Parts: sequence; C-alpha cells; structure tokens
Amino acid sequence: MKIMEIKTSEKILKYIHDRGQASGNELSHFLGLTDRAVRKQLNTLLEKGDIVKIGRSPKVYYILPTDKKNETKYSLPKGSMEIINKNFLVISPSGEKIEGFPGFVFWCEKRGELVEKTAQEYIATVKKYGLYKKNGLIDGMYKMKHTFSDIYLDKLFYLDFYSVERFGKTKLGQFLLYAKQSQSRELIKELVGDIKPTIERLLKKQKIDAVGFIPPTVKREVQFMKELERNLQLPLPVINIVKIKTPIIVPQKTLNKLEDRVENAKKTIIVDETKKYKTILLLDDALGSGATLNETAKKLKQQGVAEKVIGLSITGSFSGFEVISEV
Repeated sequence: MKIMEIKTSEKILKYIHDRGQASGNELSHFLGLTDRAVRKQLNTLLEKGDIVKIGRSPKVYYILPTDKKNETKYSLPKGSMEIINKNFLVISPSGEKIEGFPGFVFWCEKRGELVEKTAQEYIATVKKYGLYKKNGLIDGMYKMKHTFSDIYLDKLFYLDFYSVERFGKTKLGQFLLYAKQSQSRELIKELVGDIKPTIERLLKKQKIDAVGFIPPTVKREVQFMKELERNLQLPLPVINIVKIKTPIIVPQKTLNKLEDRVENAKKTIIVDETKKYKTILLLDDALGSGATLNETAKKLKQQGVAEKVIGLSITGSFSGFEVISEV
C-alpha cells in the first residue's frame, strides 16, 4: 500500500510539472482513482509543501511551489535565518504565498538583490521597528495625542506596522491586504490564528468586559470584520456598532484630510447599544488617521455604554497617519 502511495504521488507531481497545473478532476481521470482517493493524495502533498493550491471552489488547481533555495547555500549570521523565517512573507504575481527564507530569496531575486547583503539590511530593519513593540503590541497613543485635540480612546494599540521602508508590507500587512482583496476566508482564518493569542492576552491584562468591531463601509461578499469576529470567538458580549447607508458611499480610505475623516466617522457610525460596560475593546483592521476609532469611542462614552475604551488595530502606519488606501 505504501509503495502504491509513493508511486501515485510521483505521478501527480509529474503530471503537474508537465502541464503547469492540474485540477482534482483531471488527476482523478488521469490516475483512474476516485475523487476521495485523489483528495487524500493531494492533502498529503499540500501538507509536505510539494504542491500549492490556487483558486477557489469550484475552480481549484494545483501547481508546484516556487523553487525553494537550499538554506545552507547562504552564509548568514547566527539567528538571522530564524528572524527571516518568522517575519517574512511575499505573495508572488501568480498568487502563491511564500513564507520565510524561501520567500525572501524569491523577493531578492525578483529585484536583483544580493541575498546575504540584503538579509543583513532586513534584520536591521526588523530590529529597528521591533523596538516599538512590547508584548506583541505597538502603542499608538503618541500619534493620537499629536493629531487630535480631543481624544476619547484611553489607550490605542496595533499589532504591527502595515509596511516598513524598502521592504514594503510586513507579514501581517500582506495577510491583511490579500485577505481583504481576495475575500479569502482561508487567509482570514490563518491571519486570526496568528493574532488571537496576543488579543487574548490584551483582554486579560486590560480587564475587557465587551468588544466592538468597526463595521465595513464597502459591501463585499466576504466582510473581513465579520469573519474576524466569527473566527476570534471571543467569550465576551459584542457591542452593536452600525455603519449607516448613505446615498453615496464614501470610504474613509479615500479621504485625505483629517477633518473629512472625522466628519465621515461622526455622521456614519452609530452605536446601537443600551447595556453599560466598564472597559470595551474596539477593533479595526488598519489604522490610518485614527478618526473612526476615536469618534466611535466618543459615542460609546457619550451614550454611557463604556467608561473606558481601548482601541486595537491589526496594522497601522509608522510615519504620521498616512492613508492606507489599499485596505
């Protein structure tokens, strides 16, 4: 049985190699096996990283992964490989998710960069931005105090920067962008798996007794914030926050002036809640100006729903409060 499985997996790999891609149905006809038997083989190959799945049901295809360079080929300082493996992620033009050092090599080769030299620069960049993070959180209150005259958030954190100089979007920034743009429940679930432990620690430390999710403006089949709420499964009451419909929808990310963003949040966000809580955690996906979080916190306090409001964004900008227009 074991020998047959090895032969079948080799046939699958050769078939995909020769044609560039293959669907489950193609492989089932080619191998003369049931769909169930083929799925079992494909799942094993996926787990081993020998193939990559692209597309969404019912149009799912399997391709070979981007060539993974042998890590021993490069001489890096001690600990550098671990840092890159933990922090780096790139999405290829064909939509392949390549994590860690293989992704870093791919990124360097696409740009004609020397891997070893660029690795040292990347490590220095990771360490530089890592200084702003404590217990997995970045304190965003400094920026709030230098942006708004009236601040209604008691504390503000984000889990990572959206992007950094030269290397672009961080791993979490990549996850957020492509999870939203592709409306991929699978990517959102993977992202939530990465951030949930940090959020759970924050809930305990700040003694949170209810949570609120900033509602989306743009209508999508798969709404990121709804999926975030569903996958987090936080054991706390959820505050009902509503984004009202207007004749013309104006997303926050399209507004460049701070006063316009404040007005947008003030007139379109409604807190529909009668219960009262001591400390509420307010979650958003990407922190641009901070206007939406601040205005929502204002309404929560004015309506007596919360005594304290702590904001948490998955990502935030580093320099100033630039508009993160992609998400």
